[in-house]
Formats: sequence, structure tokens, C-alpha cells
Amino acid sequence: MAIRHRKKQSTTRLWLLVALLIAVCAVIFLLPAGGDTPAAQAAEQTEPDIEGTTLIKAGMQAPDFSVELFEGGNLTLSSLKGKVVWLNFWATWCPPCRQELTRVQADIVDHFAGQEFLFLPISRGEERETVAAFREKQGYTFTMGLDPERAIYDRFASNYIPRNFLIDQEGRVVMTSVGYEPEEFEAMIQKAEELLKN
Repeated sequence: MAIRHRKKQSTTRLWLLVALLIAVCAVIFLLPAGGDTPAAQAAEQTEPDIEGTTLIKAGMQAPDFSVELFEGGNLTLSSLKGKVVWLNFWATWCPPCRQELTRVQADIVDHFAGQEFLFLPISRGEERETVAAFREKQGYTFTMGLDPERAIYDRFASNYIPRNFLIDQEGRVVMTSVGYEPEEFEAMIQKAEELLKN
């Protein structure tokens, strides 16, 4: 009985050693060349690829589109020629989008009222009912576009929101931003003011 117990312990130890050896070999094999650690490699993979997912960049002509407005009717970007357009893609579930939207009424809509300017936020990938509930809860009354199929968004980018595209009077994108940073938001307001002075 004792001999059988010792044999069982020896076999268990042998299997543990084999498993440990396999694990060590796997780690050595999977280590990247050039001395990068797995932690550094993982950090690189979690960094958002903003450049690679941005299809329309500053200096490019904004692609034309027609968007269904929450309030009813449609709006075509090309019909806004002669105006400065601040195009914003957002979603109700996105915390930075929600944070950014809290500034819209006072800092954009009211600030540029009466000028050749339009702030056009377009809800990405959400149905009208979802946007309606969000608008009611937040008390938003400014114009919003609906893009439930992402047909418009996919012309400008492939990932990440909020996204902003500032478009000049000729339909050219002059500034873009991804995410919400107060400094970047202020810089976009200043750029819109400059465009309206020209």
C-alpha cells in the first residue's frame, strides 16, 4: 500500500515537472524578438489606432451624405455649402460622448447662433427610440441626425467615438478630433470662430 502511494506521488511529481517544462518553453517561444516584454506588447495592442481608423482627415473633402433628422426630414451635407459645419458622431452608451454633449448647447449652439454655422451631431448605430429616450432624459432640443446603420459614419471612420469633423464653407475638413478632451474641444471652437471670420 505504501509502495503504491509513493509511486502515485512520483507519477504526480513527474507530471507537474513536465507541465512546468512545457510552460517555460511556451513562455520562451512566445517572447517577442527585440526584447519587448509581453506586458509592453499587450499595452501596444490596447492603444487605440486613431490614425488607422480615420478615413477622412484634415485637408480632405468631406464625403457628401444625406441624414435623417430626429426632428423629421433629411439634411444633405452639400446643401450646407457656405456654412461652417461641425459634424459630431456619438452614441447614448458612450461616456465621453455624453460628457461632450453637455457642453453643446451653451458652448456651440448658443455661441454660434445667428452665424453661418451648424452643429450636426449624428447618433451612430442607434435606433430613433433610443435617441428619443436619451434626448428626453437629458433635456436636449438641438438638432440631431440618425445613422442607425452606420452608413454615414463608415464613410468618415471605422472605429471610435466621439468623433468630430470641422468642415469649412467649401466642404473641406479642416480639423478632426477623437474622444473628448476639453482643450481639444476649445481648440475646435476657436478654429470655427476663425473660419467664420473669413
